[in-house]
Amino acid sequence: MIEQIETLATELGPVKAALFATIFTWLMTALGASLVFFFKTINRAVFDTMLGFTGGVMIAASFWSLLAPSIAHSEKMFPTMPWLPAAIGFLLGGFFIFGLDKLMPHLHINFKKEETEGVATKWHRSTLLLLAITLHNIPEGLAVGILFGAAANGMEGASISAAVALAIGIGIQNFPEGLAVAVPLRRQGVSRRKSFWYGQLSAVVEPIAGVIGAVAVIHMQNVLPYALSFAAGAMIYVVVEEVIPETQRDKYTDLATLGFMLGFVVMMILDVGLG
Repeated sequence: MIEQIETLATELGPVKAALFATIFTWLMTALGASLVFFFKTINRAVFDTMLGFTGGVMIAASFWSLLAPSIAHSEKMFPTMPWLPAAIGFLLGGFFIFGLDKLMPHLHINFKKEETEGVATKWHRSTLLLLAITLHNIPEGLAVGILFGAAANGMEGASISAAVALAIGIGIQNFPEGLAVAVPLRRQGVSRRKSFWYGQLSAVVEPIAGVIGAVAVIHMQNVLPYALSFAAGAMIYVVVEEVIPETQRDKYTDLATLGFMLGFVVMMILDVGLG
């Protein structure tokens, strides 16, 4: 099955492959959000465990899928300092999300309305929640697109199978993300249909970011190691600034930590086993 997917991705080309891969991750978000038609609330222990799982997947993907191939490719460009492009790109990715975080009004899932971040606004809580997850999904889409583009350019350490593994991993962790947006909205009295709509809408940015990432690295091959580490830095920033704090606001921190470790292992197996 995986070999067939890899063959199809190769035939499609990096841009179309990135588009379809990120559509898959978007659909996984929609699938998670669809559970709102069956549940109005979710047990907080389960919720925190799923968020921890999400963080684990993102951290593992940042290293094995992005930073490792970035450094491997840089060994030819900078034999004495192969870490340099990875370090620069990583920091730029973090500062990019930092800038968006300060400019875009948003509210993290378990936070109160007065804890809204970004520029001051009177937007509704549901809109702020949606923007928080959308901000979260930008680096995920970029990561998938950049890796498909890197594989198409024959970058050392990058492959179609690794890009497919990354898309599968992000798709898996997008399932609880869709639920994480839809259920709190439903709990606030928003209709099931609207809760689902907002939940799936949070990931619509991923196909856009995926295509942009693939196109950028295809036409600018010299920035490949920087682009990969940029996506890694953006994802690490999201995990540390958003995902982990959200799992530490209740009494289920141990379960969230175990969920994190499980997510890390799942993504590691996917990337090492398939990539």
